[in-house]
Amino acid sequence: MSGARKPSARSIADEAGTRKRGRSLAALGYIQPRTYEELRAVLSSGTVHFPKRLRQVAIFLWQHPSDVALGTIAQVAAQAGVQPSTLVRFAQIFGYSGFSDFQGLFKDHVKGSWPEGRGVERAEAEPNAELHFLHGMVGASQASLGRIEAGFDLESFEKMVALLAAADLVYVIGSKRAFPVTTYLSLTLSQQGVRNVLVDNVGSTALDQVGCIGSRDAVLAVSFSPYNSITPDLVAVAHERQARIVTITDSTFSPLIGLSDSWLEVVESDFAGFRSLAASLAVGMALVHGVVAKRGT
Repeated sequence: MSGARKPSARSIADEAGTRKRGRSLAALGYIQPRTYEELRAVLSSGTVHFPKRLRQVAIFLWQHPSDVALGTIAQVAAQAGVQPSTLVRFAQIFGYSGFSDFQGLFKDHVKGSWPEGRGVERAEAEPNAELHFLHGMVGASQASLGRIEAGFDLESFEKMVALLAAADLVYVIGSKRAFPVTTYLSLTLSQQGVRNVLVDNVGSTALDQVGCIGSRDAVLAVSFSPYNSITPDLVAVAHERQARIVTITDSTFSPLIGLSDSWLEVVESDFAGFRSLAASLAVGMALVHGVVAKRGT
């Protein structure tokens, strides 16, 4: 009788799972990410293409690391709009045994450095419902602005300013939640003497409004997930006509990235389902100021 122990069904299944995860990582061409920054580098590389649900997870993880770090798998899945099993599958693609193991990347990232917590704690301690919401939104706005200060891409910003300042006419494009931002930026550009067109799609005329765009013009586009507006179609028209395109958007998964000459990432925090626009407006106003200053030199 042989003394060798036969492997259990569980060990065989674990080994098969490990091989499967290894094949997934090999297909991606990356080692297992050990930090949140390494994970972002993989996601932003443009070489990873997810099916719809996994892409939805990737966008949520990109934009809400604190929610991922602090939530249960059920809470994170509900916020991302997917099933918990989808989160597990996403984690396994990157070589993790499950979501809890993968979640450690996010916990390490936000530990002691995430500003939203203080604002939310203050809001939860406020007995008045209106002040509770107000303080929550103030906290979300502060978190959004703090994120900009912590990681501002000055090189991309300066390129955006130069492209807009050199344009004969600036087309300002954004819809849905981005529309308040583009409306204010268009108004401010006009007040500063910079010729521009606000593409507002009144009467479903957006495609007609960009009908005369040319290679000497530029587009300032603002777009946020879930990217289901008309904005990508309008920017695609401008791209075909060789206009210069600069974009404010909230993740590397935005369909505008591949069409843009330069872009800035602005991720807005939210409270109780309402998302701040503070950082988007701040960056947009800085762009306007930069354009006016460059044209004056």
